[in-house]
Amino acid sequence: MWQSGRGAPELKTERLYYGDSFLREFEARVFSCAPSGGQFHVVLDRTAFYPTSGGQPNDTGRFGEAAVVDVMDREDGAIVHVTDRALEMGAVRGVIDWERRFDHMQQHTGQHLLSAAFVELFKMQTVSFHLGGESSTIDLAGASLAARQAEAAERLTNQIIFEDRAVDVRYGTREELAESGVRKEVEREGVLRAVSVEKFDLQPCGGTHVTRTGQVGLVLLRKIDRQKQNWRVEFVCGGRAMRAARGDYAALNEAARLLTCGQPEVPAMLGKALEERKQAQRSLQFSMEELAGHAAQELLRGAEGGATRVVVRVFDEAEPAYLRMVATRLSAEPGVQALLATRGPGLRSGQAGGHVVFAQSPGLAADMNALLREALHAAGGKGGGTRDFAQGSVPDASRVEMIVAAAATRLREAAGLV
Repeated sequence: MWQSGRGAPELKTERLYYGDSFLREFEARVFSCAPSGGQFHVVLDRTAFYPTSGGQPNDTGRFGEAAVVDVMDREDGAIVHVTDRALEMGAVRGVIDWERRFDHMQQHTGQHLLSAAFVELFKMQTVSFHLGGESSTIDLAGASLAARQAEAAERLTNQIIFEDRAVDVRYGTREELAESGVRKEVEREGVLRAVSVEKFDLQPCGGTHVTRTGQVGLVLLRKIDRQKQNWRVEFVCGGRAMRAARGDYAALNEAARLLTCGQPEVPAMLGKALEERKQAQRSLQFSMEELAGHAAQELLRGAEGGATRVVVRVFDEAEPAYLRMVATRLSAEPGVQALLATRGPGLRSGQAGGHVVFAQSPGLAADMNALLREALHAAGGKGGGTRDFAQGSVPDASRVEMIVAAAATRLREAAGLV
């Protein structure tokens, strides 16, 4: 037989939230108060503060001037309240942070409804639940989860919410739960607490919940990701869903303004803008490659050396990508060593500091990677690469000339030109 909340099993700390999740203030007596790392662990004879458990975070609130910053469920059945100051033994009045509590109630009941909807429609069980600060997630067991399935589960969940069905707390044994159609079997023995949603769901749970589904307000799915063998569904409920919808609307409205179109046309206009951007990037890439080829030929004409020509050039403003293109063109010629740098970033890169590229034709004796690392080390830069092609950056762009000059000197010394 089902038992009412009065039949709940006795615990060391009486849990008032079991009987009334809407209880905001309560009277209790302090059993103990022990210092712990600059805080205090307080145990009462009874409490309305919910401890972190079952995926739901703890309540916060106050005992007079003392702030309750954490609540923990101890193995012996006592609930420990972590406070920022000591409490005197005797009577105390507790006040719950109601905004936080009700938010958690909306999210937790919403999770029960959403999980039940996935079972009802697709036989997908929830294997884990996390109630986060901004959103919540459930992990669903299943080989696949299509967007249309998630939308169907969301619709059913909100249908149950709009029907304002009763949410009750009941107690019974594992066998009684199974006979009553519990959504997920449990292994625990004894009298268990369960949350029932009228003609829709029955699930063992020790958390705080609303009393009618309408109090959840709304469930809004945010994201679906594959997580190993499961599917992770991110969602928000109640006030969080309202804020998320308002934020989505503001973002969509701003996008429509920037694209000078109506909100329904935003996806098409954004796709068009992205395609135009890709075409512009391809055109810019082609132009950069042409310029790099011309620059490489010009640099080769002024290069010093005999069998091995050393090209040294510091650009005032150039993209790192352009620097690499020039270096690649130069090193494609036989017997060339190129020491290139830029004093500042180009228009696209957005990178601060200077950039350096050292390259050489295959078969030459120098080690460009070692040369680059040695030159950058003295200037506080970092980078690396291969024996024939290496690149790096330095925080202070004014030092790139010194870096290139030092490397050029080392190459000349190795060639016996100094």
